[in-house]
Amino acid sequence: MMYPIKSLKKVYSEINAPPSKSYTNRALIISALADGKSILRNVLFSDDTVYMINALRDFGIKIISKKDRLIVYGTGGRIKKPKGRIYTGNAGTTMRFITAFSALAKDKVIITGDKRMQERPIQDLLNALNQIGVNAYSKKNNGFPPVVVNGGFLYGGNVSIHGTLSSQFISAIMMIGPLAEKGIKLDVIGELTSKPYADLTIEAMKNFGAEVKNQMYKRFVVSPTGYFPISYFIEGDASNTSYFFASAAITNGRVKVSRINPYSVQGDIRFVDLLGRMGCEVVKGDDYIEVIGNDLNGIAVDMNSMPDTVQTLAIVSLFAKGKTKIFNVKNLRLKETDRIKALVTELRKLGADIKELEDGLIISPKKLHPAIIETYNDHRMAMSFAVAGLMISGIKIKNPDCVKKSFPDFWERFERMYG
Repeated sequence: MMYPIKSLKKVYSEINAPPSKSYTNRALIISALADGKSILRNVLFSDDTVYMINALRDFGIKIISKKDRLIVYGTGGRIKKPKGRIYTGNAGTTMRFITAFSALAKDKVIITGDKRMQERPIQDLLNALNQIGVNAYSKKNNGFPPVVVNGGFLYGGNVSIHGTLSSQFISAIMMIGPLAEKGIKLDVIGELTSKPYADLTIEAMKNFGAEVKNQMYKRFVVSPTGYFPISYFIEGDASNTSYFFASAAITNGRVKVSRINPYSVQGDIRFVDLLGRMGCEVVKGDDYIEVIGNDLNGIAVDMNSMPDTVQTLAIVSLFAKGKTKIFNVKNLRLKETDRIKALVTELRKLGADIKELEDGLIISPKKLHPAIIETYNDHRMAMSFAVAGLMISGIKIKNPDCVKKSFPDFWERFERMYG
């Protein structure tokens, strides 16, 4: 199946931001660990969050869905052993967070995923769980899923994790910390990648009553307080709004996104600041951001704190004057696909001059032409290259349904820009 993109000379659009996947999955884990009934409002229902909901239900957590809300009956860490394996598809947050969550379940739990998930490393998280008294290992003894967790009692204490591969390992351990008998003192080895995602986790934990100290991203101290149930609103997703801001940038148009926090701790909220550096006008209100396109210039940018918008910026750079260099995003090679390699391959199809780096890429705009874009079953490849199709007539996106991973109604919202 292919999705043909219609070109559009200028985009003028107003949309509401979709709910955040990152906040939704964190709120689900934390509310399941809270002692009592929580109400999650403005929830994102996507493939990744549905995997999380189903996994928690397998552990005996009662979750009721009502329109854009979820009622979660947390058990204070008293969770049941699932009847079978937990399956997470290619949902990275679900795999990592549920692996740590399983430490509180009695007896053996097996967590697995699809073919790509079984190629994504998880050994550092398993090592961390073993350090705090949980027997956890890779079933094939190769450092990848499926994983086996023998839990039931979470002692806690001191733990160290390498910070360069994934901040999700740190978030996974932090979120179970309030249920550990001794709490958690987590030391980060090396430089922590994607720091804003740790900030996001801490913010969510504190909203549910946890006590967490961030000591310069080198040590995180979590007290054994438990969580209390609350009513919690999921804010708009900064990563998924980037495609609409990019559409304004490349067409010299104007896009206003409402129901988003311009000062969110989400790292990708700063994507619009990069558009500002490239030449766009950016207006921020209390609950909206507006981007007005202009002539664009290439930039050099460290995108370690906003990795999920790398593909979007790469598309914008095709229409800028001069080179754009994106660097310090080596961990993109471990995502849904090797995103650096995938970007290089598909951008070259369009005619761009691309230099692949170990930790990024350099993009030199050339005369562009249409192509059929392979998505590698990666939602962000599909959504970012759809933006390119606004200016390059004849682009077609293969496997468009992969956007359901994080943004189920993306194509519907994308089509509204033509109105």
